[in-house]
Amino acid sequence: MNRKSVLVAFILCSVFQLNAQIDTINMGGVTVIRDHSDTIVQEEKKPLFKKLNSKVRPRTIKTEWMILDLGVSNYIDRTDYSKTDVSAYAGAGANEEWFHTRPFKSRNVNIWFVMQQLNLVSHVANLKYGLGVELNNYHYNQPIRYSAITEPVANSQVIRLDETPGRVYRKNKLAADYVTVPLMLNFNFTPYSLYSFEVSGGISAGYLYSSRNKTVTSDEGKKKERGDFDLQPWKLSYVGEATLGFFTLYASFAFKNMYTRGLDITPYNVGLRIRPVDFFNKLEAR
Repeated sequence: MNRKSVLVAFILCSVFQLNAQIDTINMGGVTVIRDHSDTIVQEEKKPLFKKLNSKVRPRTIKTEWMILDLGVSNYIDRTDYSKTDVSAYAGAGANEEWFHTRPFKSRNVNIWFVMQQLNLVSHVANLKYGLGVELNNYHYNQPIRYSAITEPVANSQVIRLDETPGRVYRKNKLAADYVTVPLMLNFNFTPYSLYSFEVSGGISAGYLYSSRNKTVTSDEGKKKERGDFDLQPWKLSYVGEATLGFFTLYASFAFKNMYTRGLDITPYNVGLRIRPVDFFNKLEAR
């Protein structure tokens, strides 16, 4: 037997001996590696979220708490600025440019204290309803100011353009907050899947409980003017949402003008809906 054959035989014997000395055992996701010198325990790493094909047992009534919406607020301006009622409300010279908003500053935040979904037909068609608050912030480019009506004069001026020499505006926004009840028809196309595909549509009714004009200027600092500013006390809107897996998008579009007189402005909101209960249900148990 030549030297090469002896070397190959020695290597093969060493490998066989090593395999005989090392045992690998899998028990409930835990790997135990045992040899003559030591025992190594390796716990299998679990994924953060459950698998995409995970199934659920749908309930007749599903309740979610403290849903948060983060989006943008804006509006469509159909005002005819040549009319006398516009100048009576916003002063002479009012024009569409006065009411242009800053799109990335004008934000919508909604907090839904509770949202429920009631099964109607095989968990595919459902009735969805809830209760929450809508917080709308319209940030203006122009230095317009709102004034609360204090004098007993019918149809007095509410808005004016601030032309104070040297005054610089760092912030100028109108905030309009509503207590809102949405009512929607929901269609869940994958009712037994944890990562569902759903669409909902319906209406909402909101009551204006707070409105204010907040400004921050170079000479006055921070100021707030509170009043209803002849805004509509009720806001009726078309509402909708779409869910795919983790993500839910929402939108709302008001039926009509948000002002009782003067301006003709219809608000809308779009954004991302954050559902904590739904999110935590998708986490893998630890």
